[in-house]
Amino acid sequence: MEFDFESLPPQDRYRLLCSFVAPRPIALVTTTAADGTPNAAPMSFFNVFSQDPPIVILGIQARPDGTEKETMRNIRRSGEFTVNLCDMAIAQQMVDCGIGFADAVDEVALTGLSHAPSLKIAPARVAEAPASLECRTERIIDYPRRAIVLGEVVQMHVRDACLDAAGRYVRPEAYQPVARLHADNYIVSDRQFVLTATETLKAATGS
Repeated sequence: MEFDFESLPPQDRYRLLCSFVAPRPIALVTTTAADGTPNAAPMSFFNVFSQDPPIVILGIQARPDGTEKETMRNIRRSGEFTVNLCDMAIAQQMVDCGIGFADAVDEVALTGLSHAPSLKIAPARVAEAPASLECRTERIIDYPRRAIVLGEVVQMHVRDACLDAAGRYVRPEAYQPVARLHADNYIVSDRQFVLTATETLKAATGS
């Protein structure tokens, strides 16, 4: 089957892209409103972009009526946000944070999660998250109905059990992130395996 993306309606492009570019990691993004109210929203248009500089990327779509979501408004105003990674222990709360609550609602507290202070920025992190990234906005690229946010990671919090004793490598049995497939379908990385390049091919290139 062939799909001409230059003529395909946006909702069909979304369906195809999200079904096949998967699984996608989820960022439970916490921000702070002008009056200090915390906000949390899940984003599955998210990934790490670079390590030098340390950049993560968010794709934040506007509401159906074209207005910006609270997360985007908070990021524009403050230039700060925290990315909280999600595992099965907080998967339901992550999804519930995506409900369209009023701006005055603290989604973290409402869903039974708790705040923990960040070290370098104002938006708190989620205490129950296995890892959290404190970010300062590096740049925003605006499109008619979406903004692409590049954030520089300035501090990372990792649950002790997630790393080996040297603090270098993830322990797969302790950190199994939840990722999104399509629609309401998610996956957890509870079946991991090691896969390396074929030795004979590596030898042929002198690697």
